[in-house]
Amino acid sequence: MKLAIVRQRYTAFGGAERFVDLALDALRDTGVETTLVTRRWHGEWRGPVITVAPFYLGRLWRDAGFSRHVQQLIAERRFDLVQSHERIPGCAIYRAGDGVHATWLSLRARFAGGASRIADRYAPYHRYLVRTEERMFRHPELRAVICNSNMVADDIHQRFGVPRERLHVFYNAVDGKRFLPALRDRHRAAVRTRLGTPADTPVYLSVGSGFQRKGLATSIRAMAGLPGDELWIVGTDRHAERYRRLAQRCGVADRVRFLGPQQDVVPYLGAADVFVLPSWYDPFPNACVEAFACGLPVVASSTTGTAEFIRPGINGDVCAANDVDDLIRALLALRPRLSDLAIRQAAAATVAELRPDSMVQRFVGLYRSLAENP
Repeated sequence: MKLAIVRQRYTAFGGAERFVDLALDALRDTGVETTLVTRRWHGEWRGPVITVAPFYLGRLWRDAGFSRHVQQLIAERRFDLVQSHERIPGCAIYRAGDGVHATWLSLRARFAGGASRIADRYAPYHRYLVRTEERMFRHPELRAVICNSNMVADDIHQRFGVPRERLHVFYNAVDGKRFLPALRDRHRAAVRTRLGTPADTPVYLSVGSGFQRKGLATSIRAMAGLPGDELWIVGTDRHAERYRRLAQRCGVADRVRFLGPQQDVVPYLGAADVFVLPSWYDPFPNACVEAFACGLPVVASSTTGTAEFIRPGINGDVCAANDVDDLIRALLALRPRLSDLAIRQAAAATVAELRPDSMVQRFVGLYRSLAENP
């Protein structure tokens, strides 16, 4: 069997790619030839690579040009299966890691409103993505969609009519040897001492770039209702200064720490008390799985796939997106239990079954099933 993996920018360190790569190792042992189709790649890839890098100006031209070239490869029938991580009509398998773009635009229009709603509606790039998404999900060659949450699978089924049997929910796996509750003992005291944060101060951690989508403004505003507590932000955004000014206007600048992008987030997971992610839309962020694995309760919005894993009061809580008061309520409810071992154990147990080897078996099983039943 000849399998192609399509990723416009492939990095061996990406969450999805790490576990796809593990599955491909297992498939190679059975004689499967796997080719990476990409515009640009970083890290190690143990197989043939086809570089597709047509000239472009702007992201619309970039994505459309890449898509056309991949469709030409598909038409040549050089591969038995093509799995795309990009929105490209005609692939046999699509991994919906970013969820549904039309849903993201709908939620952003609701929360951002005003000029953003109008700009998104008429922006050529967004219109292209929505049209391409529609064509891809309704294409007769699409045989399987890998979703990272039931929220995404349900959305695709309802919006595009993709049969349930073609929708496969593979939750992101977590490296239990790297992300584990013992990080609290290893890093808590040292990180807090370095940052000047008292040992008993409740610390809420936010990890990720794209601050608007992550609902960071909601987290910052909520700090005004959580006197004495701190919010640590690991990540970057081109509008970061705007969020610094928001913290100043809310009178919480001294308790909101912008830590920037970090090569290793592990020490901060070990030093924090709660992982907070009131995202406007997030299919299933790796950062939440890693936080759970470290024993951190998670507070996430109902518009994230993570909400499927949360049992309020046991391993975290669910809040409404873009709702400052509801986020304050959730964090205040957890505050008395932050030193409780039971809640940390429940958090870690939440993702105990999400092992890389299980992910590998599911990928391998899907590929074999599709190859045996063309």
